[in-house]
Amino acid sequence: MLKKFFAIALLVSFSHTLAAKELPDFTELVEKQGAAVVNVSTTQIVQSSPMGLEGLPEGDPFAELFRRFAPQMPREQESHSLGSGFIISSDGYILTNAHVVDSAEKITVRLTDKREFKAKVIGADKRTDVALLKIDASGLPRISQGDPSLLKVGEWVLAIGSPFGFDSSVTAGIVSAKGRSLPQENYVPFIQTDVAINPGNSGGPLFNMKGEVVGINSQIYSRSGGYMGLSFAIPIDVAMEVVSQLRSTGKVTRGRIGVTIQEVTRDLAETFGLHNATGALISGVEKGGPADKAGIQASDVILKFDGKTVSASQDLPRMVAVTRPGSRVSVQLWRKGAVKEISLVIGEMPADGRGGRAARSDAGNDQIARLGIGVIELTAEQKKQLQIEDGVLIDEVRGANARVELQRGDVILALGNVPVSSVEQFNGMLKAFPKGRNVALLVRRGDSALYVAIKLDEK
Repeated sequence: MLKKFFAIALLVSFSHTLAAKELPDFTELVEKQGAAVVNVSTTQIVQSSPMGLEGLPEGDPFAELFRRFAPQMPREQESHSLGSGFIISSDGYILTNAHVVDSAEKITVRLTDKREFKAKVIGADKRTDVALLKIDASGLPRISQGDPSLLKVGEWVLAIGSPFGFDSSVTAGIVSAKGRSLPQENYVPFIQTDVAINPGNSGGPLFNMKGEVVGINSQIYSRSGGYMGLSFAIPIDVAMEVVSQLRSTGKVTRGRIGVTIQEVTRDLAETFGLHNATGALISGVEKGGPADKAGIQASDVILKFDGKTVSASQDLPRMVAVTRPGSRVSVQLWRKGAVKEISLVIGEMPADGRGGRAARSDAGNDQIARLGIGVIELTAEQKKQLQIEDGVLIDEVRGANARVELQRGDVILALGNVPVSSVEQFNGMLKAFPKGRNVALLVRRGDSALYVAIKLDEK
């Protein structure tokens, strides 16, 4: 019995020792790198309502009384906000988020030794949410830059910042995902983590276990306004590309090619004869833009850009954006079942109802039977309003395909990669497809165009 007790005790002790060895120790990292993290506080001047009018609804008799007899000068008030940042050079250059210093009248940077400095904005880029600050100091501790491409999902990372004004707060977690795309964020492949990030952490560094900065903590996903387990950081290599331009010119220039794109789904890949659902599908080409001049067409799928593989549609905007305007690049694309190589000259990204009805074709019932839609000819006035030369108008949507984002009033511009010029031509192409086949429709709604994959009725 005694032997069994000692064996169990030894096993428990060994297990605890093993667990202790496996858990990371962040103390040395914080001691070495913490001094390079700073608190960024800003002051904005905001205009408030005249005294006495706050909270009074429109039309309130007391509001009218105050307007007539009370002083009507608007009051200026100071608004304060907090964020974080980190020193990237010993002579006082500091990196933070653009939204931290947006519209700031005064910026104060406080170091861990309690020294405070007035900071000026060298430049800010809202598209990547990166801002570069400068303080008048020297001999400062600075961070070491890591390589975000070497990060692995599941590895430990650590954040230091000032959540809710609590300076030098340390939180840790793991990398949850890489290359995340967020709504309205086309130029940043975010690092997703479960590191606790809250208001005030914005602009602070995300470290790997080597003590290298791999990202800038920028956003959280939250329904409450606080941390809910989803945090997003800007990869440091993306930020430093922005920094190099801000230091040299104070602004950021980006490339553009003048296309609208969408994801290549499995159904769309099948309709275009692609073996894999990869690349960026062109759903629209800006007339007279770089892509148009190079001969790129709607329904082309870009597979490689400047020698780099376009694995998903969200890869292309980032690749184009970092390419210098005026440079010539090669583009590999898929067109009508074959790979094609073209070259184009990169452009520069600028700084920041349908009337009338036409008679339905006699073949309308066939369209409804096979696609679940009915189409009619566009009138000359409609084409003029839409600034298009061809296409047919969706006049009716029925059955299962009403669930595939098709609406009455949409315009079909192409079937697959063949432009649609008339109802008769559309019906002829439709009959050539076998039953149960997926077909891709290029649909225009408003000012945008999108490919929709639809399976033809097998009945």
